[in-house]
Amino acid sequence: MFNFHNILVYIDPTKESQPALERAVDFAKKDSKIKLTLFVCCYDLSFEMTSLSSSEEQQTMRSIVVKENQEWLNTLAAPYKEQGIHIATQVVWHHRPFQAAIIEILKNEYDLVIKSTHQHPKLSAILFTPTDWNLLRKCPVPVLLVKHPSWPENSNILCAIDCKSIQDDEHHELNAEILKEAQSIATTLNANMHLVNAYPTPPMNIMLELPEFDPINYENDLQKFHQKTLNEYAQSYNIPAPQVHLKQGLAEDVICEVANEIDAQLVILGSVGRTGLSATLLGHTAEQVIDNINCNLLALKPKGFISPITI
Repeated sequence: MFNFHNILVYIDPTKESQPALERAVDFAKKDSKIKLTLFVCCYDLSFEMTSLSSSEEQQTMRSIVVKENQEWLNTLAAPYKEQGIHIATQVVWHHRPFQAAIIEILKNEYDLVIKSTHQHPKLSAILFTPTDWNLLRKCPVPVLLVKHPSWPENSNILCAIDCKSIQDDEHHELNAEILKEAQSIATTLNANMHLVNAYPTPPMNIMLELPEFDPINYENDLQKFHQKTLNEYAQSYNIPAPQVHLKQGLAEDVICEVANEIDAQLVILGSVGRTGLSATLLGHTAEQVIDNINCNLLALKPKGFISPITI
């Protein structure tokens, strides 16, 4: 069964369709131990800026907005409660939705966040970091970003692992966590596990600086090493050879290519949080993948990850 049992479902009150909720309900129907909490973060800057209202009046206006959202959320949850699903609701007022969600996670020890997502315009993704990008970087628990609620029988789950770091305990543990979660989901949802790994091209600077450098042998040795490591992971989790994919190129390109080839319904990978200028201007692999695949993505944090957001 699932390894996740206390799930926070991030709801967007501006959208009519809620793929994240539909995905979460499907999980709950397959595992009676799962508890869902529908979460809405609301905020209106105009309530904070007006000079015509006292602080008490501002608080009253905020309370009205929170109450309206709470009533709407309760209405949304009601049909699922009638079906016997354990479902609660939570509305908060906060100017940073991702931060509000993480604080809620820390307070109530959720073990998974499910959120609907969509493609981000490249310019806005650079200037204004979307909520799901911040969740990928800073959320202390796994994040499932949902593009489509449907999940057909015998669908494919693609596990993206890092074979070049097999000697690195942290990366090895993250690889094992990815495969363990995939196995749990595949068993419950009757899905097929696939493995993918990307190996790099020979570095151009070495070829220029060392004339005796043999790029063909280097590339062959690198491919053999990655294939051997990938096969060892596959054997440990009983993944057939046709479902093991090794390609040369950038990780984000290879993952997207294979996901499209096998028509994956879910991609699972590791997400290492970053902060500072590099995190603002450059998306790491998970962020680039979610913008270029037409399926759901589950991002896991390495063991011991601590969110920069605190209660």
